Amino acid sequence: MDKLLIKGRVPLIGEIYASGAKNSALPILASSLLSNSPLTVGNLPHLNDVTTMLELLGSMGVEVMLSDDMEVQVDASSIKNLDARYELVKTMRASILVLGPLLARFQGATVALPGGCAIGSRPVNLHIEAMRAMGAEITIEDGYIKASVDGRLKGNKISFDPVSVTATENVIMAACLAEGITTIQNAAKEPEVIDLANCLISMGARIEGAGSDIIKIEGVESLAGSAFSVMPDRVEVGTYLTAAAMTGGKVKIKSAKPEYLTSVITKLESTGALIQTGEDWVEITMEKDRPNSTSLTTGPYPSFPTDMQAQFVALNSIAEGNSTVTETVFENRFMHVQEIARMGGNITLKGNTAVIEGINTLKGAPVMATDLRASASLVLAGLVAKGSTTIDRIYHIDRGYERIEEKLKMLGADIERIS
Repeated sequence: MDKLLIKGRVPLIGEIYASGAKNSALPILASSLLSNSPLTVGNLPHLNDVTTMLELLGSMGVEVMLSDDMEVQVDASSIKNLDARYELVKTMRASILVLGPLLARFQGATVALPGGCAIGSRPVNLHIEAMRAMGAEITIEDGYIKASVDGRLKGNKISFDPVSVTATENVIMAACLAEGITTIQNAAKEPEVIDLANCLISMGARIEGAGSDIIKIEGVESLAGSAFSVMPDRVEVGTYLTAAAMTGGKVKIKSAKPEYLTSVITKLESTGALIQTGEDWVEITMEKDRPNSTSLTTGPYPSFPTDMQAQFVALNSIAEGNSTVTETVFENRFMHVQEIARMGGNITLKGNTAVIEGINTLKGAPVMATDLRASASLVLAGLVAKGSTTIDRIYHIDRGYERIEEKLKMLGADIERIS
């Protein structure tokens, strides 16, 4: 099993390009099931989760043609079955996103209850109740969601409590081919939801309000394929910016969308970093030896993203001063804390809040990744630690970061993948 070996205390300096957003690519690939002609998706990140989604679509009979530059043509006109098998679904919660499109276009679906990172319950009941409200009959048998509808789905008013990104995306896709108008209240506002809506609009969908808490979708008879490019990954960009702040570096990231990073940039500036932005780039310069500590609370977009929480726990562990990091989105997302503590971090958990006393430096140690963003925080901790850090179970990080060791090497980091 692969590991990452990092020798720390090297400032990150240089330029890299942002990869496409995994959390945008997965629902967009699922949306290909709605189309009666090929959908071409560009700027796909080369990630395990993307590969899994393509394998899942292929297992249904969807024709997938992948080019060398990670552009893929997905043709669902030849679909042969409506089953999302457990062997593929078990590793990725985003596989639930095929439920809405299959019901909308084919009036049936059998989808295994999904797996993925163990960071909280993340129940699928919001998806199921929304589909029922649109006329679907759904049962859960032997670990599978079995769904069917007599004729077309029917538009309805759907209100989410709590707000859910994937449930919002599932309903948007289902509503595109439903009869009548669907209104989603308390909809997720994430940029990835906007990206999906823009892709669907390019396919002929009628969607208003994406990016707000009320989204209206007027169903149409059919959708056709188009060509669409996935937005840049704001969490990847935020992770590398945080790494530069921690190491006292200077990094420019191209093909980025700074307007989607406002909450992260604000917190990085409070650590003492100088940040400059352009239309499609962001640059960070950290001239302090250690960043200032910064307290934060996670929340749905546009609040501080839960997917950046672990990285800022790592930053605060070596910052000047004390801080608190409060997690409000997932109830079990502090598994990285005990690993950073193995490196000398002074962190105390009190309910859903990490109380952090910044120390001068961490010390390299063997640590283990427990989920996707936790693994990223351990990489950041390793970059600033004295000595060598070995990170085990890095298959987690390969689910969400494209060629992370190669990009960090381009910025001067001493990091390698070992067996």
